[in-house]
Amino acid sequence: MPGLPARTTHDVRGLEDVEWTPVSPKLIPAHYLVTVITVGIVTAVLSVPLILMLTGVWPAYPAWLAWALPAVMLAWGVLEMILVPRRVRAMGYAERDDDFLFKSGLWFRRVLAVPYGRLQYLDVKEGPVQRRFGIRSLELQTASASTNATIEGIPAEDSERLRDALMARGQARLAGL
Repeated sequence: MPGLPARTTHDVRGLEDVEWTPVSPKLIPAHYLVTVITVGIVTAVLSVPLILMLTGVWPAYPAWLAWALPAVMLAWGVLEMILVPRRVRAMGYAERDDDFLFKSGLWFRRVLAVPYGRLQYLDVKEGPVQRRFGIRSLELQTASASTNATIEGIPAEDSERLRDALMARGQARLAGL
């Protein structure tokens, strides 16, 4: 279909023949931006004891802890930045005849299959960072909380079409029950 990203096939046990549609690569810089903002704010908060210790306001605070708190947060931020591209490349979705599949996870892989007849609610969400990068999130809700999913990184031009297609298939399956 025009406007859709190229489909790729990834080996997920039992689903080798599924053609996965990857999420938009624009999700990578969006995650980078969110990570930088989050790490910056948390590091600033965790640096308060260090600043108070260095200025003499809180001289009894353990120096090792004052330095360790922001250092650990910065190390976590660097690790997060390294892993973001691989996490995004591991995400994808597939529309099959009877269900909708969503896969994610680098180390702990997850494949969620939602039968169209169980879809109760679909919502397209777009926050300020997503809007900046032209992507949206699609939230699928079913009667079971364990099969709810939020798919990030859907190109804005495809999100409405995907929502409408999934809802139409869901309504058709419900009508057949």
